[in-house]
Amino acid sequence: MSDVTHAVAHLAEHVPGVPVMLLASMAALAVTAGFRTRWTRRHGHAPPTDDTGSRPPSAPAAGSGAGAGSGAGAGIGNDTAATTAADGRADEGGEGVDSALWRMRTTVRDTPGSLAALCAALAERRVDILSLQTHPLAEGTVDEFLLRAPGELTATELVEVVSAAGGADTWTERADAHDLVDAPTRVLALAARTAQDAAELPLALRQLLGRCTIRSLPAAAGGRPGGEVPPEGSLEDTVLRLRAPEGGVITVERPYLPFTPAEFARARALVELDARLGPRLPRGRDVLTLAEGSDITVRRADTRDVPAAKAMHERCSARTLGMRYHGPVGDADRYLNHLLSPRFGRTLAAQTASGRIVGLGHLLWDGDETEVALLVEDAWQHRGIGGELLGRLVAMAAETDCASVYAVTQASNTGMVAAMRGLGLPLDYQIEEGTLVITARLDSASRAAARLPQGQRIGRD
Repeated sequence: MSDVTHAVAHLAEHVPGVPVMLLASMAALAVTAGFRTRWTRRHGHAPPTDDTGSRPPSAPAAGSGAGAGSGAGAGIGNDTAATTAADGRADEGGEGVDSALWRMRTTVRDTPGSLAALCAALAERRVDILSLQTHPLAEGTVDEFLLRAPGELTATELVEVVSAAGGADTWTERADAHDLVDAPTRVLALAARTAQDAAELPLALRQLLGRCTIRSLPAAAGGRPGGEVPPEGSLEDTVLRLRAPEGGVITVERPYLPFTPAEFARARALVELDARLGPRLPRGRDVLTLAEGSDITVRRADTRDVPAAKAMHERCSARTLGMRYHGPVGDADRYLNHLLSPRFGRTLAAQTASGRIVGLGHLLWDGDETEVALLVEDAWQHRGIGGELLGRLVAMAAETDCASVYAVTQASNTGMVAAMRGLGLPLDYQIEEGTLVITARLDSASRAAARLPQGQRIGRD
């Protein structure tokens, strides 16, 4: 399958007329099929025995991207596409009782009639199966369902019905209309996004696998990946590890639900696609005219801009660098490779007509949270550049369904405080020993009332 991915990447690089969406889709689908078959035969994973109760409806965690559907119900198996909308109404023949969507995973015996008995038990309680995906394992089969059940049926009652019909290790979670998108469509869309922008990989993994924590660890001394992760990656119940394209390790943890071999295969396919395509950024950019008439271009940046960023550091005063990095000024350059890496977030650069970078804004994926940070060189401060960068970063965070963003600064940094207030979002302030943490909430109502950029979105072609 690596040959297929290589061929697709080669076409994407050398044949401009081939649509990126089609190429990425071909790669993800081909690689997924191969790795799913291989890992299904080698590993057996089911939800933990102590996780048989219900869970409350989940709100998307910061950066979780739950709006695109989570991966726990996203196997490429026996998909039955749902054609009905989750509008809260009962199905035909019902009596107008409100209904609810559920995602459910359970393990049944791999014997003829086991699944049929389970489906019949659900039908007796007027539970409609909208989609079904199967994961054959070493012992038994893990079945994942998207269900529409009568509104009065509780999670506990649903688990009892399944258990009585032979299901074991049952896990349930409330679903929404986004889960009606079938798994192949969702995987191909995520592959297309990853193909266009290297910074999309962490977001794509989160949207693929649901509520999880993703960490990128740099390569150990000598360039060898930390933890001795094998080239094909490793899967250990609730933790999967993959070789990062830049030589480190990507670790994904989902304590509440083990990963299936199919989920592991899809995640690995996305990472391999990212590695094959290499460094890439969308070409979109904005040209801003400042109050005094100067033009400033705002564009995406990555590690290829490290030399220009170091040059900007040299033009900044010790006070400006200290406000930004909260540590020894001499260490400022050491942070740039991390900050500009698309593996850890997105960066916007403000540059002059001559191409000199005069400002940097970072949107950083910090586990389940999202941080924003700004640096504008002294000669270009108080001209609105920081506010323009911040507004675009927060708009990017909102697009990825982040629940909030936060900035860590010093209490005396009035410029950063003013920029955060200029967003028009609800803010929370926490201060301790001179360090100020400002958190902006990004719920839909707040975003609608906020003064976020409405024009061209940086990072979109």
